[in-house]
Amino acid sequence: MSTIYLDGETLSIDQVVEVARHGAKVELTKESIKKIEDSRKLVERFVEEKRVIYGINTGFGRFSDVAISDEELDELQRRLIYSDVCGIGEPFDTEIVRAMMVLRVNALAKGFSGIRLVTVQTLLDMINKGVHPIVREKGSVGSSGDLCPLSHMVLPLMGEGEAEYQGVVMPGGEAMKKAGITPVTLKAKEGLALINGTCAMMGVAVLAVHDALILSKSADITAALSLEALEGITDAYDPRVHHARPHEGQIHVAENLLRIVEGSRLTTHQGEKRVQDAYTLRCVPQIHGASRPALEYVKGVIETEINSATDNPLIFPDDKGGAVFSGGNFHGQPVAIAMDTLAIAMSEYANVSERRIERLLNPALSNGLPAFLCNNGGLNCGFMIPQYAAAAVVSENKVLAHPASVDSIPTSANQEDHVSMGTIAARKARTVISHVASVLGIELMCAAQGADFRGADKLGRGTKAAYDLFRKHVEFMEDDRIFCYDMDKAAKLIQSGEILSTVEHAIGALK
Repeated sequence: MSTIYLDGETLSIDQVVEVARHGAKVELTKESIKKIEDSRKLVERFVEEKRVIYGINTGFGRFSDVAISDEELDELQRRLIYSDVCGIGEPFDTEIVRAMMVLRVNALAKGFSGIRLVTVQTLLDMINKGVHPIVREKGSVGSSGDLCPLSHMVLPLMGEGEAEYQGVVMPGGEAMKKAGITPVTLKAKEGLALINGTCAMMGVAVLAVHDALILSKSADITAALSLEALEGITDAYDPRVHHARPHEGQIHVAENLLRIVEGSRLTTHQGEKRVQDAYTLRCVPQIHGASRPALEYVKGVIETEINSATDNPLIFPDDKGGAVFSGGNFHGQPVAIAMDTLAIAMSEYANVSERRIERLLNPALSNGLPAFLCNNGGLNCGFMIPQYAAAAVVSENKVLAHPASVDSIPTSANQEDHVSMGTIAARKARTVISHVASVLGIELMCAAQGADFRGADKLGRGTKAAYDLFRKHVEFMEDDRIFCYDMDKAAKLIQSGEILSTVEHAIGALK
């Protein structure tokens, strides 16, 4: 596995995923090292000159007008971390914590934060050696940065708090010792540089966007398999229809569907068996396609934020002796609105997938398939209850799709009088995406079963590839069995991208 070099400018979504999920190593570039050192020199000069600068020699938030003596500067940073360790709830998954850490290092690598190189290098060592802070997932309002979760992230760097090392949760100092990493004592500005940013919401957001992009194409595959199991009509996907209403996402989905079912002997044309299909089949390009531009917008926001400096104040070394500005780049509103948008856009994939599941199971709607896709109905319930499970999470998605970003509760005695709730928005979006993978997995199960009743040898090139992969993991349901294990396997095939890569290997890249 190649090393990923962090320069604060070029880190990608896929690279964050490589670090978060696959253990890729990370290092700083020579250029970023110089930037970090130059900005630190400026902070140290400001301290020597006794310049009054927020967060360096003043209190925080509403206490920004309280001066701090030179003797208390280091203690100020330590107490900042202590005061902000107020997380609530269960810990974030390790992959999210790793994403948070690499995103924080990348932001610091831009050289606008005034942190010491040794502190950044210690955080890098923790990533590379697998010391993962225990970070509680709730408690951030997403403005003035993700102060609460990022403080939990910083504690083990200081030799405190809790961390997971080699699969075992232990005191942070013990984890650092076992990994051979020396904790740091934070100096002026460093605590603020580490926690004042959007890296917690972004740790969730980057992984969510990565997964959403996989699901958006995988949904076209499950829809195509359902189309064939239902002997659906392909005329509705004719490119002339979609160029008459030239939304790019709609055009691409229609093209995907036709390519996936190419060669099928199960699909039909209008007038052969019926004049037209219900919307859940006929309008797949319009429904799936409508979410595509929303996903592109979200992806663009996240790609920008990955390589942004989001702490405060920002330090700018220059030929005039340097400048420092107290701004608001920590405010999570861009990410918050993007994550709310993502939750809405992804919810629709599950909404329409669940309705296709219903059509596959309902003998009044399935164009001749047995009720609930089973033999010996009555003794067998067939796929009746997986549809219940899909309906449950689809309903939950409707609650989760309510935007968090429209809410604001002022904090810090109204100094921070508008907050983003971006971390809440990101967590909600991630849950929605997990639900979508489960629903698409159930559709995959049902559509494969339906294809077996029709004759799986008649499937198109793309759908046959998906079907064959699925049947390697889940066999035809002859009689009722415990379904949850099959559902887990199907969701994993969808969420991991294995179904997508298998189909693309057979027919080429989908749009």
